[in-house]
Amino acid sequence: MEYLEFELPIKELEEQFEKACAIGEESDVDVTDTCKQIEKKLNETKKDIYKNLTAWQRVQLSRHPSRPYTLDYINAICGDSFLELHGDRTVKDDKAMIGGLGKIGDQSFMFIGQQKGNNTKTRQYRNFGMANPEGYRKALRLMKSAEKFGIPVVSFIDTPGAYPGLEAEERGQGEAIARNILEMTRLKVPVIVIIIGEGASGGALGIGVGDKVLMLENAWYSVISPENCSSILWRSWEQKEIAAEALKLTAKDSVKLKVVDEIIREPLGGAHSDREKTFKTVRDKILTSFDALKNLSPEDLVENRMNKYADMGVFKG
Repeated sequence: MEYLEFELPIKELEEQFEKACAIGEESDVDVTDTCKQIEKKLNETKKDIYKNLTAWQRVQLSRHPSRPYTLDYINAICGDSFLELHGDRTVKDDKAMIGGLGKIGDQSFMFIGQQKGNNTKTRQYRNFGMANPEGYRKALRLMKSAEKFGIPVVSFIDTPGAYPGLEAEERGQGEAIARNILEMTRLKVPVIVIIIGEGASGGALGIGVGDKVLMLENAWYSVISPENCSSILWRSWEQKEIAAEALKLTAKDSVKLKVVDEIIREPLGGAHSDREKTFKTVRDKILTSFDALKNLSPEDLVENRMNKYADMGVFKG
């Protein structure tokens, strides 16, 4: 298991616990009390560290290499019922954006989301979760298909941003994202958005307009990453921790700012520390959110969604 810098005290205690237990198994020495004391201290240390995380530490947790990605959630929630669909019918199939049909119980959903890789090869294959215009156009095609057949949409957000390359701009990156935002506001089916990791800039907004927007406790959601914000304001990445605090990008801040509706609590230590519990919690939240939306008429869904986003922010006339 990989540990972040602020998790090193936990690593030390876990190693002590394992060594003490190993001594007890390999010899006649009774180490039960010692193991209990270490375990108690370990639990106290975990609680103390994770309840006082800074904004930058939550950003680090959102990027933890063992954190579950979009396909992990979909496969755990839907099992064998998930059918991935490909292509935008114009350019190609963007591997950074995945989507398809799946069932939770007897209810069908259209799932879409950015997919990162878990090693060097798959990260390159998935373009580090940064979608090109054809990825957003694929997502829109799938959402419009879901609307046609009355199937609710579930969107998983986990991206450091839309791909900023020259070829992406040449193919209309900005237009593709803007089109998705427009079309998602008027989809006539329930749209549930879940920010599971990184939610950066227009890359997140391109699949992020929903009736219910949920956010995992250690995810982040902002117009820009802390590193890029730091490089713009201070010409260096060294101020990323200050930038993370100033950006108000945590789940708690997002709910306070009313850009997110609800926080999904993670197991102690983050989503990767107990993946099965995280999957079950997300599954339950999807079903609860759908139950609250399923009886609304298409007209009410669209009106409520538009009003929700129109009410965000403050302006002076």
